[in-house]
Amino acid sequence: MPTSPSEQPVPPVPPEYDLAIVGAGPAGLAAAVTAADLGMSVVVLDAAAAPGGQYYRHPAPGLGAARPEALHHGWAVFADLVRRLDRHIGTGRVRHLVNHHVWTVERGGSTAWTAHAVTGPDGPGQGRAAVTSRALLLATGSYERQLPFPGWTLPGVVGAGGAQAMLKSGLVLPGRRIVVAGSGPLLLAVAGSLAAAGATVPAVVEAAGYAGYAKNPRTLAANPGKLLEGAVHGAALLRHGLRPRTRSAVTEAHGTDRVEAVTVSRLDRDWRPVPGTGRRIACDALAVGHGLVPQLELATGLGCATHRTPDGTYALVLDDRQRTSVPGVWAAGEAGGVGGAQLALTEGELAALTIAAVSRSAGRPDARRAVALRRTRSRLRAFAAVMAAAHRPGPGWPGWLSDDTDVCRCEEVSAGEVRAAVADLGAHDARTVKLFTRAGMGWCQGRMCGPAVDCLAGAGTDPGADSSADACTDAGAGPDRRPLSCPVPLAALSEPAALPGRAGLPAITEEP
Repeated sequence: MPTSPSEQPVPPVPPEYDLAIVGAGPAGLAAAVTAADLGMSVVVLDAAAAPGGQYYRHPAPGLGAARPEALHHGWAVFADLVRRLDRHIGTGRVRHLVNHHVWTVERGGSTAWTAHAVTGPDGPGQGRAAVTSRALLLATGSYERQLPFPGWTLPGVVGAGGAQAMLKSGLVLPGRRIVVAGSGPLLLAVAGSLAAAGATVPAVVEAAGYAGYAKNPRTLAANPGKLLEGAVHGAALLRHGLRPRTRSAVTEAHGTDRVEAVTVSRLDRDWRPVPGTGRRIACDALAVGHGLVPQLELATGLGCATHRTPDGTYALVLDDRQRTSVPGVWAAGEAGGVGGAQLALTEGELAALTIAAVSRSAGRPDARRAVALRRTRSRLRAFAAVMAAAHRPGPGWPGWLSDDTDVCRCEEVSAGEVRAAVADLGAHDARTVKLFTRAGMGWCQGRMCGPAVDCLAGAGTDPGADSSADACTDAGAGPDRRPLSCPVPLAALSEPAALPGRAGLPAITEEP
């Protein structure tokens, strides 16, 4: 008689899962284990080799990290989710497909969805996979927003989140003397982590201020956990003798083969550099980021509605049960607006409960738990809106750019070329700028340069833009609408992976 989950008979792979989840970060993990607890068959497709997403990045076992949890907040929650996930994988209730990059999702029938993925590293050996499900949950996370400045393409200039990822997953630092700059609460966590790991952090530079939080005392009072989290980060900085410089920005990075110093300037209320305030700070690395951008390609490809968030990015329109505007498609976490890991965990569990409520294969979900989760979600979403408004980029940041500053680093398109396309060639929006200059047509497909190009295009066509607080962040062509969410070999387009349930074909086709 079986005595442990691993000894239980493993059911066969179903031709159609009850639920497919794209993303194994906090939201995807919480949703997967909750749905499996209720008896649903679940498949999780994730681009990474291990669960956790960007937030719960952790070192590969071969690196021999003694205490990987030391770099994380809420590690116990993650460890519990992984234990539950492993248990469900052992019984066959959950299938976790690692190194699977989902590039599109299509409606496979009146009630089914088919997710197509490429697998493994780039090259001739790259494989393909396709899975079908009756419900789809998008937990696709976000990526960093970068605002360019002279010298931002120098070696040694990395994303703030990228620096933290290097530390968490590779146990390495981008340098020994690292300036941390940009905007948003991520900077505090990154600076504290780098200092704790032994780096010298000569400056933590925040382009916005923290006064915006104080304008919403009721929201702050309703989120004491967030206040405590901020206090913990603040205390960590104080232990290392760090004090953030607010209303300041790195307006130039200096160096030849690598960054050697940065210029930090004071900013006015619209993020314009105040003349005569520049101060040079020596460093051998710069970790810089200006918030996060929800990753929406799969959702917008399916026609899901979006809305503008207080920080100027786009997020999915979701109801209080995590349903998108497309029936049968749910979303959780950063796709609904950047709000942090706790909100992602809440929304993932809530989404699974609401999906289970309409599934014929699931047990009856706990209605009182769903009500409690909705209240938590509402409270955390309100805090996320306050946070986004407080760190919204000001319209004056293009004042950091000289004409020879590369805006699109993939195609090496300068700010001067973009400005010329607007002023001399009559480009009225980012799409037209792209056609004239190739900005946004490189490997990243505009994920890095998109906000900058949007802003330059909008400011150049609006005579009053310089004085409008919304000039840059309200410019642009709208949310991401790339037809493919990642690079795909032509072979995958011409001959998609076999679909489950077809006679003579396996349930899932996976090539090495």
